[in-house]
Amino acid sequence: MDKEVGTALEAVADVADGASLAVGGFGLSGVPTVLIEALYDRGVSGLSVVSNNCGAMDSGLAVLLAAGRIAQVTGSYIGANKEFARQYLAGELEVELIPQGTLAERLRAGGAGIPAFYTPAGVGTQVAEGGLPWRYDGDGGVALASPPKEVREFDGTEYVLEHGIRTDFALVRAWKGDRHGNLVFRKSARNFNPLAATAGRVTIAEVEELLEPGEIDPDTVHLPGIFVQRVLALTPEQAADKKIERRTVSAPAVRGTVST
Repeated sequence: MDKEVGTALEAVADVADGASLAVGGFGLSGVPTVLIEALYDRGVSGLSVVSNNCGAMDSGLAVLLAAGRIAQVTGSYIGANKEFARQYLAGELEVELIPQGTLAERLRAGGAGIPAFYTPAGVGTQVAEGGLPWRYDGDGGVALASPPKEVREFDGTEYVLEHGIRTDFALVRAWKGDRHGNLVFRKSARNFNPLAATAGRVTIAEVEELLEPGEIDPDTVHLPGIFVQRVLALTPEQAADKKIERRTVSAPAVRGTVST
């Protein structure tokens, strides 16, 4: 039952070239940066990644992306990641962009053993009708486009069929965890982490604070240990290393004079 591993390299030792990964995080929040760095150090390539976005500010999945280690991305957001956009438009990267809520439900469904489900999101668009560019040819043309999906009507409303997502591995980051793999996520860092964790056949969690079994109140557990196969305890320095994508500071208030 003790799922703790000693090092990040040990945790990802069996992630092979061409593996599929579900990766938690949203922007820079809740991203398993230490495990991603370990994959980079191992030189793993040809990865298929399922994640809301593909890193930012040269952090997280952006490390693997910039090194050319990612072959395919299923996600919802390119954002300000210029290298992501460049590789996609240059035909170097296959990208399946899907609605964010659909991505969340596809991960949840895969983890719950549900092969497919119907949703109204995307009906009447290329999401359902097909034709979304998955890969460009490098000259502005489309080399590979999304196929049409099944659409059915229920009670007068049309719904599109979406498939659940399962991956070879899942990488997640938690605030607290115990040696049995029970995890607690902190505030917005919860985001896609529980969903990604359930979708992976082998789930690896890096935790900011490792506790002994029984030290986490069962009512506060966000992800039961049955979904987690390996737990990596971060050092205090690793746990504190959290980047901010955009730092916004308000201007100081200007004090005026009051006459009486």
